[in-house]
Amino acid sequence: METSILIAKLLGLPVFVAGAGMLLNTSGFRDMAKDFLKSEALIYLSGVLILVAGLAVVIAHNKWAGDWTLIITTFGWLAVFGGIIRMTYPNLVAKVGSKFIDSPGVMRAAGVIWIAVGAVLSYFGFGA
Repeated sequence: METSILIAKLLGLPVFVAGAGMLLNTSGFRDMAKDFLKSEALIYLSGVLILVAGLAVVIAHNKWAGDWTLIITTFGWLAVFGGIIRMTYPNLVAKVGSKFIDSPGVMRAAGVIWIAVGAVLSYFGFGA
């Protein structure tokens, strides 16, 4: 459980803040995402970073328990797959990402989800 709490502490606040930024500065985040998606090199580089981070989480915490710690394992595996996709198909990521960004409400929905996940992780990391 110590590993779960440590990872929850590391992920909770940054995920929460990212979600809050998406809600409080939606147009700024949308503009930043559009700029990001113009560069396949940045998409690839983000894939490397996300893959390494995801592997670190999965190696340290590959627990498929029926409690809150499942969020951490799921987060790790999604990061692994997301990193692989960014590294192998950066042009596809740019095309699909552009469609999502232009879709109304996507940034706000993502913000709400990130805030919820960040709040849960922060609660169990720092409070429970």
